[in-house]
Amino acid sequence: MNSRTVADLLSQDITIPEVEIKGWVRTFRANRFIALNDGSTLQNIQCVVDFENFDEALLKKITTGAAIHVKGELVESLGKGQKVEIQVESLEILGESDPETYPIQPKKHSLEFLREQAHLRTRTNTFSAVMRLRSALSFAIHKYFNENGFYYMHTPIITGSDAEGAGEMFKVTNLDLDNVPKNDEGKTDYTKDFFGKETNLTVSGQLEAETYAMSLGKVYTFGPTFRAENSNTSRHLAEFWMIEPEVAFMDLPGNMDLAEDFMKYVLKYVLENNAEDLEFLDNRLQDEDKRKPQAERNPMTLIEKLKFVTDNNFMRVSYTEAIDILRNSKPNKKKKFQYLIEEWGTDLQSEHERFLVEKHFKCPVILFDYPANIKAFYMRLNDDGKTVRAMDILFPGIGEIVGGAQREERLEVLKQKMAAINIPEDELWWYLDLRKFGTAVHSGFGLGFERLVMFVTGMTNIRDVIPYPRTPQNAEF
Repeated sequence: MNSRTVADLLSQDITIPEVEIKGWVRTFRANRFIALNDGSTLQNIQCVVDFENFDEALLKKITTGAAIHVKGELVESLGKGQKVEIQVESLEILGESDPETYPIQPKKHSLEFLREQAHLRTRTNTFSAVMRLRSALSFAIHKYFNENGFYYMHTPIITGSDAEGAGEMFKVTNLDLDNVPKNDEGKTDYTKDFFGKETNLTVSGQLEAETYAMSLGKVYTFGPTFRAENSNTSRHLAEFWMIEPEVAFMDLPGNMDLAEDFMKYVLKYVLENNAEDLEFLDNRLQDEDKRKPQAERNPMTLIEKLKFVTDNNFMRVSYTEAIDILRNSKPNKKKKFQYLIEEWGTDLQSEHERFLVEKHFKCPVILFDYPANIKAFYMRLNDDGKTVRAMDILFPGIGEIVGGAQREERLEVLKQKMAAINIPEDELWWYLDLRKFGTAVHSGFGLGFERLVMFVTGMTNIRDVIPYPRTPQNAEF
């Protein structure tokens, strides 16, 4: 007889004479009722024990957190809250749990406390729901690209280039740090290092993905990226995952079409396939809102926010038009914005992006044609010489969630842009080669996966949507 899952058994509406299940004890009441969970669903299945048929020493081992193996009959439940339950016929303790030291007791725990117990926090309803949704979103992403003719490629984690030009990268070395070799100039001699040159952990797979797009047509990456930014905010991690599609022969409008279609697809997927987890997290968020002042409450429930994206067309607005709207808005004129909009060229903040989405247009927004001096070197320069064919997608409650652009395909223009920010041509010779041999219009975008998971789950700290967060001074687990 094969072991069943809790989700499978709870979906049954018939008596089954013999079932078996394995899981972890959530509670054991009155030496009779075991609430058992195996991670397949938020719900526990009730296992009813006739204590007269079991040894007292065995029953004492059925404590919160213990792993057990149950066999018995699935029957209609006589209690409220569940359709079926298991009348236990045999029970085996697979792994004991010390009730005095087990951290995840059946009570409310703070998110801060649970971060310190990241190896056990998925035994709570909140984190099991978050991580099931993370898994479902990951599957939906691969499913979308597979259905739309994209090839999945693995870009290098170790790289000799800085795709963002920000310099906030983790160095990779096997040099003896207590005896670092020096060159004639007294600087670190990287020719003695493992790769013979200075290397880092990647901040983006985009540049390498572009090379494959220019031969395979449509590709995407989905992998870990790293940024050595010394920031402890609720929106920053040192290690995070990025989704980055790149498409040959696609211009900026095509890029916007792709990004909108992609975002709607993955959100519809979880709405249709993860309703139980979304409903739980939605209720959790509403309960939290009730304890906040009216002005700080979310204008939409979690599920309303997701449907706000899936059910609306994305408004496409130039950066210049957006600046005019923001400059003339009531919050700006009455100095309600923390960062006032005074002139063209300002880098928009989350408060500005949310105003455009939630108050002005009342739908998701795609901003495009940003000032060149606030965007990356690889973005295609417009004919006006001052804007680039960049785009950002703005969502309610979060602001920017996707950033992308048509890439600069002209060799001489790209060289000039690299020179302006001191990127040596010999560091990116292979990237420049794409502009020498069969150059063509191409575009792509990047989506921070954890930012997406935050949006879908309603979690407000990025540390709570990745299994083991890596932040300054923290590499536990």
